Amino acid sequence: MKEFLVVDGYNIIYAWPEFEKFKESGLEHARFKLVSKLANFSHLSGKKIYVVFDAHQVKNSFERMEIIDSVEVVYTQQGETADAYIESLVGRLLKEGIVFVATSDCAEQGIVFGRGAYRLTPGELLHEVNRIKQESESHYVKSVPADSYLENFLLDQIRSKLERLRRQKK
Repeated sequence: MKEFLVVDGYNIIYAWPEFEKFKESGLEHARFKLVSKLANFSHLSGKKIYVVFDAHQVKNSFERMEIIDSVEVVYTQQGETADAYIESLVGRLLKEGIVFVATSDCAEQGIVFGRGAYRLTPGELLHEVNRIKQESESHYVKSVPADSYLENFLLDQIRSKLERLRRQKK
């Protein structure tokens, strides 16, 4: 069964401590970092991720959607809150699989929970993102020694056969 994660973008940015430094310099970099982090999480977890950013107070804004490294990023239109968009999206996605919604908005959590979706607080999402990242890193070699040539890992018998082949005249 498919799993979906719907993220209230600005809600998470304002809740995660790592984005604190980006708030003064503008939210564009924070949005980029969040989407990048969630794209990595998507690839590792197998969840399809939607990030919704509120643009309801931006004059003459139209709903805009883009896919960035497998994450579907939505900017709502003028007059539409991220919460309203998320509620509609959750209704559509529940027909296709399991839906998780990440937000700290208690009212929003109650609405999506009532519709059958699971809710994640920003802290729970951060914990899950970090857990999946650490789990994946444990499967990879941390560093490769500088002298780690393939020949150093071959059996002597195979190495000598390859050396004979290399020295043969064509």
